[in-house]
Amino acid sequence: MNRLTAVFFNSLHSILLALLLLVSQPLLADSAFRVVTSIKPIHSILSGLMVGTEGPQLLLDGEKLPFNYQMDAEQQTSLEQADLIVWVGPELEQFLVKPVAQAQQRGARVVTLLDNLELKILPSRWDKREDAELRDPYFWLDSRNVLILVDELSRALMDADTGRAHLYRRNRAQLLGRVAELDRKLEYGYRGLKSGVGMAYYDTLQYFEQAYALKIRGVLAQAPYQPVDALSLLQNHAKLKEGYYACLLTEYGMPMPELPLLTEDVDINIGTLDSFGATMEAGPDLYFELMQKNTDTIKACLQFDGDAGQVAAKEELYEPETAKVGAKFMLVDHNGQIFTDKDMLGKFQLVYFGYTFCPDICPTSLQVISQALNLLGERANLIRPYFITVDPERDNVDVMKNYVKYFNENLVGLTGSRSMIDRVVKGYRARYEKVEEEGGDPDLYIMDHTASVYLMAPNGEFITKFAHGISAKQMVDALNEYLPK
Repeated sequence: MNRLTAVFFNSLHSILLALLLLVSQPLLADSAFRVVTSIKPIHSILSGLMVGTEGPQLLLDGEKLPFNYQMDAEQQTSLEQADLIVWVGPELEQFLVKPVAQAQQRGARVVTLLDNLELKILPSRWDKREDAELRDPYFWLDSRNVLILVDELSRALMDADTGRAHLYRRNRAQLLGRVAELDRKLEYGYRGLKSGVGMAYYDTLQYFEQAYALKIRGVLAQAPYQPVDALSLLQNHAKLKEGYYACLLTEYGMPMPELPLLTEDVDINIGTLDSFGATMEAGPDLYFELMQKNTDTIKACLQFDGDAGQVAAKEELYEPETAKVGAKFMLVDHNGQIFTDKDMLGKFQLVYFGYTFCPDICPTSLQVISQALNLLGERANLIRPYFITVDPERDNVDVMKNYVKYFNENLVGLTGSRSMIDRVVKGYRARYEKVEEEGGDPDLYIMDHTASVYLMAPNGEFITKFAHGISAKQMVDALNEYLPK
């Protein structure tokens, strides 16, 4: 080969290599795993789970809200190219109904969060039909739901993008710890609230009410796309003027044309929530900033009185142990089967007393138990968790069955006669007290009760108990001291 020929082939090789690189770049780009989601709170959780990857794409950036929204051509293209689409559901994002259906037809994975059976999804308070099916979409405003959401989204990511499952698994563990800490702070934070009653312009707080015992007794409108009822406007204006409510909570970015009429000649605290994080920068920290901002807003509006940090600091990690704990009993489990103390033997037992109408403490404790068992892995098979109601008048078998499924598949719910429940409570040296709101509905009472988790040995002997407020990680560390190596 002469020199001229060599130069020719070298040049040709360079040209072919350059062409190959140009052709391969789009192919490499197309190999990326594309995740598209709708609103900032969900994007925030996905961002935390996808640290170390290209991250999720957000449709509603800036201060955009999902009501009557229309996508542009670029966003439509993003949906068409997505490998995984995560949205809340049709109750919130009507603009996505058709595009999501089309994406599913072409083979994209779609996660509709309101359809997820693991999440605690509440029915809409505005659907009055007997066969009501509308759901309240604001589930992320209960941090316990987000603990579940982290698990569900990490599972979806690992299933769809198996090559990076190790990243999602690592990020999941870190994010769960962060959300659990937020949940604990929120619970303690609301112990210092005065007994003020609030009103909300839009119905975004049902989950927050249930999770943290927030007293919202009036709501003007369901959502911006629903007209405000004139009679409701007049009635709520009258209540505001009479001082029935201590606070009016509005939502940033949502149109409120009736607000001037509602507050005319009314002197009242007004707080502006930001339940979509519209004013915040999108990313892994947004959800935590959103919850903190809404919490601070509600506290200020309802006149918070107390230091949540001081309240939390007074909680001991472990309560004093007692010498003799346990009882012989005959109860009924959540499947309607007779269950005695003998049926508990053979495994370590985590026993918790509570009731299904409990607004905050019970769900938190049961969630901690569930998380601890998950963290234990195979060693969790050595333990069986039990939830014994102190409110058998309301907590029948059907109620218990529907309730325990939200926490752990091995959780056993137990109910029975009042006399037998009292016997068990006394045997465990626990306590409860029925508390009725003065002048309120007698059926809407609460039960003040022992919030400790009892650890019992396989032979039925008492080992120790964990105070309310312990984290799942702390519970696991303690359990490992007693479980066989």
